[in-house]
Amino acid sequence: MDEQDLHTSYKLFHNFKEGKKTLFIAFIVLLNIFLAVLIVSTAVGIQNKIKEGRYIGQEIEIKNTIVVSDTGEVYAKPDLALVSFSVKNEAKTVVKAMSENTEKMNAVIDFIKGEGVEEKDLKTTSFNIYPRYEWRKEVGIPPYPEGKRVLVGYEVTQRLQVKIRDMEKIGEIIEGATAAGANQVGDLQFTIDKQDEVKAQARKQAIDKAKTKAKELASQLGVNLVRITNFTESSVIPRYFGLKEAVGMGEPEVPQPQIEPGENKITVTVNITYEIN
Repeated sequence: MDEQDLHTSYKLFHNFKEGKKTLFIAFIVLLNIFLAVLIVSTAVGIQNKIKEGRYIGQEIEIKNTIVVSDTGEVYAKPDLALVSFSVKNEAKTVVKAMSENTEKMNAVIDFIKGEGVEEKDLKTTSFNIYPRYEWRKEVGIPPYPEGKRVLVGYEVTQRLQVKIRDMEKIGEIIEGATAAGANQVGDLQFTIDKQDEVKAQARKQAIDKAKTKAKELASQLGVNLVRITNFTESSVIPRYFGLKEAVGMGEPEVPQPQIEPGENKITVTVNITYEIN
């Protein structure tokens, strides 16, 4: 190997060493940057945990409050009656039982409509068909059974709920519907059509009384009412029930019943929570 080849080899070796050195330096720089980022991230995380730890075990701030409640009562005369009419009949075949039942119920509906009740206030609430069986003894010599169940016909029952808005016609409609074919009448209820309006009156009365009570209580305690923080209410809107038992039974001689709806008491109770200082 001559001198020129040696010089070339030395130069290549020197360049290789310089390249490795440069890569090593670059690696060290990147490693230092990564460590610096990791340290900063860890420090921030620890700081956040310390801030969170300040609130662990501490209760939510409790504000001073008082709670007052009162009740509003409004008496209102019912303006809507609900009553149910049923037609119940029996026949030996399903076709005949349904045909007779439909004829009677249509007559009841026609009569009720003729009394001024609108179609929207009529609602069929049930229609049922049941087989009817009888237990009959067997005639014969043992070991024949003593008897067996025998199908003797079918029972059809249709139920109609009626809303009566003309309260003076309740007795007249009940009498006429039974004469037309309804053999069961019951579940008479007296209620108020626009309940929300009456309920709003009772609520206002209850709130006014509760606010007055709160002001008096704050004055007696020597505190100030700041603001309302909570409000709840409960209400009772009763319905009067009458004629729970079936009446009429289709007898035309049944006298017209005298129906007295009376008054309903609508009650609203409110609870108001005040912040005080």
